[in-house]
Amino acid sequence: MRPNSRFAHVQPFDIDRVAAAAGADPDVLRMENLDTDVPPPPAAVEATMRSLQEGTGNSWLPFTGLPELCAAVAGDLRERTGHDYDPRRQIAITSGGTSAVMPVLLATTEPGDPVVLTDPTYAGLLQRVRLSGARPHLVPLRVDGGHWRLDREALAEVGRAAALLLMSPSMPSGVVLDRDDWALVARVCERTGAYLIYDAAMERIVFDGHPRVNPCQVDGLAQRTIIVGSMSKEYRMIGWRIGWVAGPADIMSRIMVATIYNTTVASGFHQLGAAAALREPSGVAEAVAEYQARHETVAAQLDGLPLVRAGGGWSCLVDAEALGLTAADLSARLLDRGRVAATPMTAWGETVAPRHVRLVFSNEPVERLAELRARFDAALA
Repeated sequence: MRPNSRFAHVQPFDIDRVAAAAGADPDVLRMENLDTDVPPPPAAVEATMRSLQEGTGNSWLPFTGLPELCAAVAGDLRERTGHDYDPRRQIAITSGGTSAVMPVLLATTEPGDPVVLTDPTYAGLLQRVRLSGARPHLVPLRVDGGHWRLDREALAEVGRAAALLLMSPSMPSGVVLDRDDWALVARVCERTGAYLIYDAAMERIVFDGHPRVNPCQVDGLAQRTIIVGSMSKEYRMIGWRIGWVAGPADIMSRIMVATIYNTTVASGFHQLGAAAALREPSGVAEAVAEYQARHETVAAQLDGLPLVRAGGGWSCLVDAEALGLTAADLSARLLDRGRVAATPMTAWGETVAPRHVRLVFSNEPVERLAELRARFDAALA
């Protein structure tokens, strides 16, 4: 096989490996993957079923998304950002949120360009930067007061960047960026001429006491921000595989071309279901309350262990090295001895992430999570 530089540093998720090892054992706590048992909006299910029955979504066209969904996304963005987006020129529908990242990277970077991400970050973002031919520049997260914080000094030292690829709340850490963080991002973008690629998949899944700030509300960022959105997390519509990109019209013209040739078009049936979810009551607030209760249960169960609390999202991290283990060893012990499936963060950063194991709390009810301490104790024995 001929060598290919794009794949030289690309690492596997490890999620699938842990899931395969866990199998279908009902006793295993499934904390390895970002699934959820909280149901999607009923309006989305009804609209999708109706579209399937009527055959209204069975088409290749339009390549960049159904007008009905583009208009619904524009309405949602108006509420979140305070800005108007032209549904035809500034929004493209994609096959899931993360699938939108590659077209955006291809449209905003040249091979070798630095792209700033946090460490830890979602492996699906980090590895796509590498596959695109760009070069990751990782800015660490630091633990302060039991929560993750952005290392602002490290970010301020960034000298060159084509883009900053950031998420808030971020996977896998659950870090939530505050207004001062975003103001610094704006200054770095202005100084370097970089775009902000903002993964907004979990924007509203924020727990009490943490800010919820859309970066487009911060001076100097709206005109530089490319938003990647998704129905998967906030709306619990993982299987629909519907996402979108929204941004300034000039760069969106490139992104639309890259999107069309990347995936052609997302499922029309699912697009109509997504449009219904954006228009109708979505249950986001109720879902967030449930996720917060699950997070608090995990935190209480692991009190005294090196768990870093999340400000939002679906997961939190345990420091394996603080327990005298590698992340891979802790993951293996949790599954073998404690019957907990949890993913080591080997591919999710370079210095901070690899010492941690991720615990996803979105797919297990509070009653089951209340068993977590006993399972950890068994793993560590």
